[in-house]
Amino acid sequence: METLKFSVEISQRLDTFLAEKTQKSRSAIKKLTEDGKVLINGKVVLKAGASLKVGNEIIVEIPDAVKLSTTAENIPIEIVYQDKDIAVINKPQGLTVHTGNGVHGSTLVNALLYHLDSLSGINGVLRPGIVHRIDKDTSGLLVVAKNDKAHLSLSEQIKDKTCGRTYVALLDGVLKSDSGTVDTYIGRSQKNRTMMAVTRDGRRAVTHYEVIKRYSAYTLCRFKLETGRTHQIRVHSKHLGHAIVGDPVYNTKKDKFGLKGQLLHAIKLELTHPSSGERMSFEAPLPDYFENVLKILK
Repeated sequence: METLKFSVEISQRLDTFLAEKTQKSRSAIKKLTEDGKVLINGKVVLKAGASLKVGNEIIVEIPDAVKLSTTAENIPIEIVYQDKDIAVINKPQGLTVHTGNGVHGSTLVNALLYHLDSLSGINGVLRPGIVHRIDKDTSGLLVVAKNDKAHLSLSEQIKDKTCGRTYVALLDGVLKSDSGTVDTYIGRSQKNRTMMAVTRDGRRAVTHYEVIKRYSAYTLCRFKLETGRTHQIRVHSKHLGHAIVGDPVYNTKKDKFGLKGQLLHAIKLELTHPSSGERMSFEAPLPDYFENVLKILK
């Protein structure tokens, strides 16, 4: 175990102070405080948002790193870009990003451990390198952090809404508006706790949309995320009255195309490189099964 000691020179929040001093994420600092690993003037403090005063003495106990228990698996993945800090992956439909909810292997993380030489450790042993995620049956681009410095930078970009994430989806029915913004709150559905829904007391979710093309009974749409809530585009599409084609959870209409999941693809990713500061943009074409459905509609 590593013990760190600091003296407070400016009054501020505990988590803000430790984030700067330790280069750890706010979530990591919150866990340290909840686990009783942070002391102010010799007394354990359990709230990461505690107020600090000038002269306070802070002690932080950093537990030894837990040995990575997730195993590497030779699962083929498309690496769009890679350097010493980040990797951009074009995730196929059907691949879960990380272990959880009954999934214990054959995930993107297992594949990353096989194909990459390093991953950040901020998100713990089950989600190394994972800064943001996309659903199992959603395809497309996501960025992976290969070290903690890169992870913190990318997390801040997502928080500050400077990381651009654009999706394309095929919706059931003909959407009347050419463009618009859905600004709601999203939380767990009261009727089905495995689903998300537009609620009064959830977390704010903002999605911008634009029609690409209308078909007789479908609409091809472009979505740009301002926030990143669980199932956000899927829930907002349903909220618009036009669920995503093939969505087994939020679309009650029968799938006519024999799909294995929703026609939702993360087509573009924009970010600032954590080390160089270069603004970078990546694109991934629609997968074949998505293109095949559009050909049928033509």
